[in-house]
Amino acid sequence: MAATTRKAPGKSHRKDLTSLQVAEMFGTEDAATAWLEEQRWPNGAHCPKCGSPNVQSGIKHKTMTHRCRDCMTGKSKTMFSLKTGTAIERSKLPYRVWAIAIYLFMTNIKRVSSMRLHRELGIGQKAAWFLMHRLRKSFEAETGPFAGPVEADETYVGGKRRNMSDAKRRELKDSGRPAVGKAAAVGVKDRATNEVRVRHV
Repeated sequence: MAATTRKAPGKSHRKDLTSLQVAEMFGTEDAATAWLEEQRWPNGAHCPKCGSPNVQSGIKHKTMTHRCRDCMTGKSKTMFSLKTGTAIERSKLPYRVWAIAIYLFMTNIKRVSSMRLHRELGIGQKAAWFLMHRLRKSFEAETGPFAGPVEADETYVGGKRRNMSDAKRRELKDSGRPAVGKAAAVGVKDRATNEVRVRHV
């Protein structure tokens, strides 16, 4: 039991980065860009369309930074950037904002809210909501089945009995089914990653 508790999330001994370390890690836009490039292209940039590593970088274009030398789009070579084909695509937010938001998204046990990002990153609440929506969608699309072992449990979600009328409480008591009128939800947690998924059933 002690070993299991020791590994539980939310404890003071977790080895997260401090706020100062995060600020230093993404201190400039170039540093954040380099970090994101390393995550996406650990072996160097490659074309998102044909996969070729034969690309030209630093091209003169307003939004695109790379050009593929091997494939064509219409009559011109395929152009792309670090954002192309990712959750960041068509976003005007700086790479620094995205890098820090990804860190917060990945390390907060109870998920980070758009209001918190709005305050911590100094961006508008609508921009923060858009950012979180993009991140959640991208992780939903890429996450596969749990490898196991897992823990599962169920609960019933609905109004509190003390808020019901006397007639409704008597009805539930007489039926012998206290969960009548409530929605059933089942949750599964992966023991290895502590990732939790909940579904209404």
